[in-house]
Amino acid sequence: MSTKILCVNRTIFKCLKTFQSSCQRGFGTGAASLGSIGLKGRSCLTLKDFSSEEIKKLLWVSGDLKQRIKHEKQYLPLLQGKSIAMIFEKRSTRTRMSTETGFALLGGHPCFLTSQDIHLGVNESSTDTARVLSGLCDIVLARVYSHSTLEDLEKEASIPIINGLSDLYHPIQILADYLTLQEHYGSLSGLTVSWIGDGNNVLHSFMMSAAKLGIHLRIATPKGYEPEKSVIEEAQRLSKEHGTQLVLTSDPMEAAHGSNVLVTDTWVSMGQEEEKKKRLNDFKGYQITMQTGSVAKPDWTFLHCLPRKMEEVDNEVFYSPRSLVFPEAENRKWTIMGLVVSLLTDYSPKIPMLKF
Repeated sequence: MSTKILCVNRTIFKCLKTFQSSCQRGFGTGAASLGSIGLKGRSCLTLKDFSSEEIKKLLWVSGDLKQRIKHEKQYLPLLQGKSIAMIFEKRSTRTRMSTETGFALLGGHPCFLTSQDIHLGVNESSTDTARVLSGLCDIVLARVYSHSTLEDLEKEASIPIINGLSDLYHPIQILADYLTLQEHYGSLSGLTVSWIGDGNNVLHSFMMSAAKLGIHLRIATPKGYEPEKSVIEEAQRLSKEHGTQLVLTSDPMEAAHGSNVLVTDTWVSMGQEEEKKKRLNDFKGYQITMQTGSVAKPDWTFLHCLPRKMEEVDNEVFYSPRSLVFPEAENRKWTIMGLVVSLLTDYSPKIPMLKF
């Protein structure tokens, strides 16, 4: 009898040890739960539409592809035979290059279309364009002025639509930011991100997703440049639901206090050139410097989606070891790859789950 009990105990101990080991490697119940999430066929206009688990799955797939393709030199033609239509009403370096090179690296064919190449909303309605492209390609990424253009495309298309930037949101940028911070800090939950600048589309995307990942947000914008009211209300709801802090102020130093990450963006976006003089005056005191970082946490880092101008952040910060802007720019490629793979296939990550 004692021998039987001993064998049973050994078996139980072995099972517990195996389970514990799998959890440490990231393959516990959390990984099983995320692994079962399917995003195939979905569109991505805003991270407001994605749950905590779905955003984590996108980041996990992105990290997996980066590890397997960049570091392990694997060839993964996951999108072979597929094509993407890239509609660009606004010019871009990172969005265009990350999508073209990433889609091609996965075996697919990217098609770049400017406002001179396509009749979107001019000689051809968005409705007709969406239906035509649905029969010619597998997915559309559109970088547009008005968010309503994306909504029109998504309403009529039978294929996924990705927001490559609109006046309201910039979700693919925020995915790259999160992957960069996850790589640097090891996890996202508990981090404090401080936005110091304009209440624009990039900030809106942070506000629609940070709380879902356990990230606290501290926001400083000049009076008159606050985020959209509806976005603030939703961010407050999300913060309460997920138990995170959301601070809105007009004082950059107050926003930077106790922060892990300082973030800014252009003060004058494309289409706002006529407002430049007024904007530069209204944003005086908002430049991020080492003085700004003096009230942040000792391990503070800096993000900027680029292109950057001197008035937004000085050279001492921008080119310092604290600056993560160039890994952030590279991660635009891996996260757009993770996104299109998730929306077009049933791919499951092969590397251990990232720690969130």
